Amino acid sequence: MTVIDLMPYEDALTAYDPVMGLEVHVELGTATKMFCGCSTSLGAEPNSQVCPTCLGMPGSLPVVNATAVESAIKIGLALNCEIAEWCRFARKNYFYPDMPKNFQTSQYDEPIAYDGYLDVEVDGETFRVEIERAHMEEDTGKSTHVGGATGRIHGAVHSLLDYNRAGIPLIEIVTKPIVGAGERAPQVAKAYVAELRELIKALGVSEARMEMGQMRCDVNLSLRPHGQEKFGTRSETKNVNSLRSVERAARFEIQRHAAVLSSGGTVVQETRHFHEDDGSTTSGRIKEEAEDYRYFPEPDLVPVAPSREWVEELRAGLPELPRVRRMRLQADWGLSDHEMQSVLNAGAIDLIVATIDAGAPADQARKWWMGELARRANEDGTDIAALPITPAQVARVAALVSDGSLNDKLARQVIEGVLAGEGEPDEVVDKRGLKVVSDEGALGAAVDEAIAANAGIAEKVRSGKVAAAGALVGAVMKATRGQADAARVRELILERLGVQG
Repeated sequence: MTVIDLMPYEDALTAYDPVMGLEVHVELGTATKMFCGCSTSLGAEPNSQVCPTCLGMPGSLPVVNATAVESAIKIGLALNCEIAEWCRFARKNYFYPDMPKNFQTSQYDEPIAYDGYLDVEVDGETFRVEIERAHMEEDTGKSTHVGGATGRIHGAVHSLLDYNRAGIPLIEIVTKPIVGAGERAPQVAKAYVAELRELIKALGVSEARMEMGQMRCDVNLSLRPHGQEKFGTRSETKNVNSLRSVERAARFEIQRHAAVLSSGGTVVQETRHFHEDDGSTTSGRIKEEAEDYRYFPEPDLVPVAPSREWVEELRAGLPELPRVRRMRLQADWGLSDHEMQSVLNAGAIDLIVATIDAGAPADQARKWWMGELARRANEDGTDIAALPITPAQVARVAALVSDGSLNDKLARQVIEGVLAGEGEPDEVVDKRGLKVVSDEGALGAAVDEAIAANAGIAEKVRSGKVAAAGALVGAVMKATRGQADAARVRELILERLGVQG
């Protein structure tokens, strides 16, 4: 592999300002494709969900998916966009093996939504990312290149084409140039895609699972010397499919562009491939300009003209959007900005909400997810949402602690059992014999034994050194395998020794 020269990141930002543009493609969760009635379900046999229309057969005519139009309007409204009173589709002409029609039905100069914005936060500072447009189009098919070392067409023995995905509805959301982020440009890119993903999920128009290709980001980046107004030549890193990779791709391209420019070279306008293994990018193809696609209005589709009444009806039906929801939850839970950011970073906000909905107090729900369960996720190297425990189960553990059946130590053992697949919390308690010892007779006997075995410590307590009672509490807890209520044990010890707590 060719070695790519990189400038140290700090040096690159000393000399240049990064300018970014982000293009995010979102597969809509419709039951059928954008212009035909073929199913969009996953997992079907290759080329089994196709018809003359999505295969581009002569004489077949497209029909616009009304649900896709509705989803596009919802996205536009949530992004504070203007919704077009009249827009139409165009043919974007280019040849690609997984493009069965040899053109993509998209929107060109007349998108359904335009001139919006999305606010994102990075390190406590709000950045407004301006939206150029959000337009409707269709996805391509899928190419699988067999043979070779890279999984790409170069070096492959042959290629396989699956057109099941061809024609699935897409929304492409394009930002205006993002300037002024400086060294935090990669973080802003990541934060924007993360916020957009949460917004899309909240609208219910897509699951937006990046690892499954339901949401993909193209990272456009250029550099300009400090003080220069004109933008530099951009590169476009295609189909980046994780939040971490969006940040890494932007950072790598900043370093690569800076190395090229500082050595007197010229940045080539091209697409780039991102490599997950090392965070690098490599050259793809020279990037076409708009005129190279020979756009012209789609003659087989009538324009889309959403009524103002329908648009306002959709606006009124929008759910609480993620940023507003976070601010409300932070106030409800009484969290500082730092505490709320920790919850967000852990990906635990929905889990905590679901645990509260299942009956747990907010502080207890947050305690278990951000404490024991976050620790377990970190140890396992997995997302906290992937742990094999449900919010309802966590709520039940919290309830058992609240009613005195468990203490925190025992509750952690119950969680361990649930994660190990031993059943529901109550089943784990029974199987492991983990209930708190609450029988006063049994506790009293354990206290008496501890006092008798530690006469010197008991005498210190009698003489007024109440803090020494901790050693006796520890002895009782050890004798009961941690299944006693430590607070009640302390009360019994002081009663036995005639000391006021």
